[in-house]
Amino acid sequence: MSASIFHTVHIALAERSYPIAIGAGMLGQSATFADLPAATTAVIVSNTTVAPLYAQQLQAALAGKYPSVHLVTLPDGEQYKTWQTLNTIFDALLQQGCDRKTVLFALGGGVVGDMTGFAAASYMRGVPFVQVPTTLLSQVDSSVGGKTGINHPLGKNMIGAFYQPLQVVCDLDTLKTLPARELSAGLAEIIKYGPIADLAFLDWIEGHMDQLLARDVSALAHAVRRSCEIKAEVVGQDERESGLRAILNFGHTFGHAIEAGMGYGQWLHGEAVGCGMVMAAQLSCELGLVDAAFVRRLTTLVQRAGLPVVGPRLSVQDNAGRYLELMRVDKKAEGGAIRFVVIDGPSRAAVRSAPDAVVRKVIDACCA
Repeated sequence: MSASIFHTVHIALAERSYPIAIGAGMLGQSATFADLPAATTAVIVSNTTVAPLYAQQLQAALAGKYPSVHLVTLPDGEQYKTWQTLNTIFDALLQQGCDRKTVLFALGGGVVGDMTGFAAASYMRGVPFVQVPTTLLSQVDSSVGGKTGINHPLGKNMIGAFYQPLQVVCDLDTLKTLPARELSAGLAEIIKYGPIADLAFLDWIEGHMDQLLARDVSALAHAVRRSCEIKAEVVGQDERESGLRAILNFGHTFGHAIEAGMGYGQWLHGEAVGCGMVMAAQLSCELGLVDAAFVRRLTTLVQRAGLPVVGPRLSVQDNAGRYLELMRVDKKAEGGAIRFVVIDGPSRAAVRSAPDAVVRKVIDACCA
């Protein structure tokens, strides 16, 4: 099958700029990777689910350019986003005698992408890497923008580095094998972009949700492109999240608390973010920034995407207290004060704190 590139989105970061190619049939084509730098060795990092499906295609595409192509297969799941798993990558790089020109390829979802990027940022103080995301969530969010890292038992993504890839290759064909639950998880990150940046895109998502769930290629191509465009615009202005980029974490403060509180892997990241957006919208309403109709609109859309809209109980004794405790271990927190991304009018997000009493009220209203 010949490759079809539907769209190319550029991340503008001066000498660290790179293209995001969005299309079908690109994974197995050597032309897809023709512009990458020459090296003796390429290392594909994947997981036990994705490697059997796509590693062989990618190896064949890279074989003409790289004399030696190795595969590192990690266990699959958010619970493995740890130092121990990261060391598996370093072990392989050292055993194969990989040098500073070795190119790493992250073939998988957000966990593989985050860990491969962190390994690339750290090995010999930095080697080049390429993102080849195979889940909807990683194509529209985690593969773009250079955030890499691992989890800590006390907080998600608390250890990592900003490190940009050379290229992102979003092959829509990989979404054909994606489990329905993972597809829904990716839709959470697509929905996110509407309230924070583009109300017309939110309208489009509402009108095309059935096509997205049915994996219509043209609908998916548009959703991935528009999501990447919005993220590229934000990252281009604020690469290291000193201000504007924090808006991309809409729903994530509540969502990360759910993931850490439940135990990593119990809820998918996108499921936690979907529910977290409902909670963040409710907080925005409590703060007088949006009306109840907006909260109902977003809740309905998240529910249509097949995502949970009722938060789990993280503590029998003091559920809201447990949420607050977990949310204080958040990268946006300042001096122990939790900072939330709230919706501050149509297509406009802001980062602000809220009184604990108000946050407790939201958690009590939104949890089972």
